[in-house]
Amino acid sequence: MSDDPRPPGTLADPHEIHLIVLTGMSGGGKTVALRALEDLEFYCVDNLPSVLLPQLVNAATSGDRRGRPRRIAVGVDVRNRGTDFAHMPTVLSELAGAGVQVHLIFLDCRDDVLIKRYSETRRRHPLATRGVSLADAIVEERRLLRPLIAIAEKVIDSSELNVHQLRRLVATGYAQATEGLTLMFQSFAFRRGLPLDADFVFDARCLPNPHWEPRLRPLSGKDAPVREFLDAAPLVGEYFADTARWLDAWLPRFEQDDRSYVTISIGCTGGRHRSVYLVEKLAAHYRSHREGVLTFHRELE
Repeated sequence: MSDDPRPPGTLADPHEIHLIVLTGMSGGGKTVALRALEDLEFYCVDNLPSVLLPQLVNAATSGDRRGRPRRIAVGVDVRNRGTDFAHMPTVLSELAGAGVQVHLIFLDCRDDVLIKRYSETRRRHPLATRGVSLADAIVEERRLLRPLIAIAEKVIDSSELNVHQLRRLVATGYAQATEGLTLMFQSFAFRRGLPLDADFVFDARCLPNPHWEPRLRPLSGKDAPVREFLDAAPLVGEYFADTARWLDAWLPRFEQDDRSYVTISIGCTGGRHRSVYLVEKLAAHYRSHREGVLTFHRELE
C-alpha cells in the first residue's frame, strides 16, 4: 500500500512533466474531458497513435523550460486501429521509467446510455460500419479497450453525469497541475434554475438586454456584435468592474483556506447574451495573470 496521502488522480508537482492519456468508450465524454484539461493549460492532442507519444513528450518539453508545456493530455480511442492498444501499456511504462508522470483515465458509460446519446445526437459510432449495429459496435469497442481499462489509474463512469459535472470532475481532480485556485466561470438562464454547484451567483438581468435587438437575438455573448453592444453600455462596464473588484478581494481568502476550486455563476434571463459576455470577459481578465481558469455556458452546450 502506498504511503502517499494524495487521493488518486491528483498531480503532486506542477513542475514535473505530466502526461494524461484520456481514453474510453466513444460517447463517454473524452472530448469534454480533453477540453477541460485544455482550459487548465494542458497541451492537448486528440487521436494520437501510441508510438508517437514519446516524440510528443520530447518535443513539448525539450529545450528552454520557460513557457514550455509541462502538462500534456492525449486523447486515444478506437480510431487508433491495429495493435495500438496492445502497445500502449509498454509505451506508457517506458515513459514512466524515463521520469514522466503518466496518468491513464478511462471514461466509461453504460451501454444503454451510450445508445441513447448516439440516438439523440445522430452521430455515427466509429465502429458502426455498414452491416454492424450500434449495440454490436459498443461490444466490440469494449473488447478492443480491455488492455487500457486494465491499467487505468482512474475509471470515470459518465452514465449519470451531464457535461458540466464531467468537466468539473476532471478539472477538480487535475487542478493540482496548476498553481493556485482553479476558477470555473459559468453562465446560465435564471428561467431554467440556479446551478446547483455554484459557490457564488451574480445576477446580470439588470443590464441592457441584446435580446430586444432583432439583429442580436440569434447571436450569443461570444459574438462580436453582442460584445460591441454591451461594451458600449456604461452600466455593463461598471458591473464588470465591481464584480472583478469583489472577486479580487475575496478569492485570496479561499486560497488561504486551501480551496482548490471555486465556481462563479452569472445568470441572465435566457443565458445567451449578458451572462455569456460577462463570463468570457471575466475569464479573459483572470487568465491574463493566473492559471486554471475554466468557462462553461450551460445554455449554449
